[in-house]
Amino acid sequence: MDAMTWVWIIIGILVVLLIIGLIVFLGRKRKQQHDQEKRRKDHERANQIREEAQVKDLEAREREAHATRAAAEAQQAEVDAERLRQEAEQRQADAQGLRRETEDRARHADEIDPLVGNDDARRDNDRRNDADQGRPGRH
Repeated sequence: MDAMTWVWIIIGILVVLLIIGLIVFLGRKRKQQHDQEKRRKDHERANQIREEAQVKDLEAREREAHATRAAAEAQQAEVDAERLRQEAEQRQADAQGLRRETEDRARHADEIDPLVGNDDARRDNDRRNDADQGRPGRH
């Protein structure tokens, strides 16, 4: 083989090596671009997940606030109900006191009224009234 053939073989080998090198270089460059694109997409997805988490956190805090408000309203309703019970008991006691006072005044009026029936009938009537109210009779 002559020198020219060897030159062409060497040039061919160099061209093949150059093409292989170029393919490897372009492959690496494409892989780097792909990796960069994947990192960019992953970053965007992570930001989107963070934003969704912030929205969910805000919703959770809002629900907690509503729950706290509802609990406070329920507690206030309990306080109001207790206050109304106490007021009703006081009014009931006042009404019973007024009823006793009225009955006492009526008895007193009957006692001093000469036109009202005898004492025995009045005592029987008083005993019946006392028994109806759960009090021991007067003798």
